[in-house]
Amino acid sequence: MTHPEEPLDSPALRTAGPRLSNSARGVWIALASSAAFGISGTFARGLFEAGWSPVAAVTARMAGAALVLAIPAMLAMRGRWTLLRTNWVSILLFGLFGVGACQLCYFLAVQRLDVGVALLLEYLAPVLIVLVLWVRHKKRPSVATIAGTLLALGGLVAVLDLTGTSDIDPIGVLWGLGAAVGLTVYFFISARVDGALPPIMLSAGGMAIGALSMVAVAAFGILPMEFSTGTGSFAGYETPWWLALIGLILISTVFSYTTGVMAARALGSKVASFISLTEVLFAVLWAWLLLSELPGPVQLLGGLLIVGGVVLVRVDELRSARL
Repeated sequence: MTHPEEPLDSPALRTAGPRLSNSARGVWIALASSAAFGISGTFARGLFEAGWSPVAAVTARMAGAALVLAIPAMLAMRGRWTLLRTNWVSILLFGLFGVGACQLCYFLAVQRLDVGVALLLEYLAPVLIVLVLWVRHKKRPSVATIAGTLLALGGLVAVLDLTGTSDIDPIGVLWGLGAAVGLTVYFFISARVDGALPPIMLSAGGMAIGALSMVAVAAFGILPMEFSTGTGSFAGYETPWWLALIGLILISTVFSYTTGVMAARALGSKVASFISLTEVLFAVLWAWLLLSELPGPVQLLGGLLIVGGVVLVRVDELRSARL
């Protein structure tokens, strides 16, 4: 509704339309990014059914994404290659833990748990960040942050469904929590990297290092790297392995990253980060549609509690940043 005192051809009204249009477009782009991120576990499950091991799936995903992002990253680094020398430690840690270990743990969890449950465990990362900062700085979080943390932990209990109505693999749970630790490292390193380093270079470098770390994991016999030309199954239809792999690389990695950056630029990183929470909902939706997987009622309630707790923590974080 317009203000009556505002002329119909005023500059305010002429610019309001484009601003609203850009914001709406940004929201749709952010949702597309979350939907693309959310389907990664489903694509990975298809590769597992085709005979791939988690290490092989992670290696192919990261190596493929690194190749696709290589040229854009080099273009972004023109005249700024010295930034690699000053940020190589951060890029190395980002690739080893924030990318490699995080994705491997998530895929190992997906191998043993429902996709939605595995991602919910990974999304406990903001709670771990609160606990790490509490221990490191000896400063008690605010009431809202503590409430959000307790809410998320209560959601964790519900997701694990300790009543026994759902089958939960304890090893899968440990891998899911390992993914949460990896995501925590991802956030800490991202915050410490020199702001002059193009994000696409950090991502491409992290993907390349992560892929090499997976090769090392297999070479030392820690976990097997097994490829196959078998078939998986989506929505009851047999699908070739390469279709799941292309989806994992192009949709769940390259497209999701690109649209995530576009959304952050259109909406700001704070709003975009809130919308990214819909990734959990999309993960459950994709797994339901393509894998016929749906967490039980208690687990769905736990998922809502985890997302609600994370929202509380983030809202309090943003409020504190304004003070």
